[in-house]
Amino acid sequence: MDLELKGKVAIVTGGSKGIGLGIVGRLLAEGAHVVNVNRSEAEGLQLEREAAAAGQQCLFVQGDLSDTTSCHRAVEKTLQAFGRIDILVNNAGVNDGVGLDAGVDAFLDSLRRNLIHYYAMAHYALNALKKSRGVIINIGSKVCETGQGGTSGYAASKGGINGLTREWAVDLAPHGVRVNAVLPAETWTPLYEKCLAAMPDPAGAKAHLEELIPLGRRFTTIEELADMAVFLASPRSSHTTGQIIFVDGGYTHLDRKCTVRDVSTFGAAANS
Repeated sequence: MDLELKGKVAIVTGGSKGIGLGIVGRLLAEGAHVVNVNRSEAEGLQLEREAAAAGQQCLFVQGDLSDTTSCHRAVEKTLQAFGRIDILVNNAGVNDGVGLDAGVDAFLDSLRRNLIHYYAMAHYALNALKKSRGVIINIGSKVCETGQGGTSGYAASKGGINGLTREWAVDLAPHGVRVNAVLPAETWTPLYEKCLAAMPDPAGAKAHLEELIPLGRRFTTIEELADMAVFLASPRSSHTTGQIIFVDGGYTHLDRKCTVRDVSTFGAAANS
């Protein structure tokens, strides 16, 4: 399916690795021009060179997104380079473990790392998005619905992202701008692999988590998340806005009996 993205201009925050990199790759494959806003200069420039070698445009803009001046600069550089913005993908963030015991300053810092720049990027890109009747895609997390423990800042940020998605969808509908959120749960990323590698039994820990995912008993892939995000960013989803879509193999919402192999031994099923 042609997603009709050739020549469109997209900004992706945190686009050098993980889910962000997957989204950048899919956008480039569809013929879009991408601006990758990322803190690591080495990663960003490497991706820019690889894209150029493939005949694609992936402009790197270095910036720490917790500083909103970096957000403003990213939008300005995009407009200088391409003259328009069609798609904004707010993706960058980190599950930083800032819990209730961390203190107010640490909590506020977590919001800056995970939420404030979503607002700042949308604010600075607003006029360009209205002009292009563009799209905002917010990448969230199942943590906003399930909780996790020990990560108040991240959970609050992801809940805020859901709220902003619906709010902006209402605000921007009169301008033809669509806003949707894509929420992952257990997704196999290099960071997740690194976390499991630090455990005493990485393979066992991975297998245990996979058993909790009803559809396929496996982690969601980066590609599956990227495909959903890019489809929602495309004209092929032209009447979809204000939606919060979980790409998680049923992990977040399906009945807990789906997380056991033998349903016949579980709860009401055992008495039927």
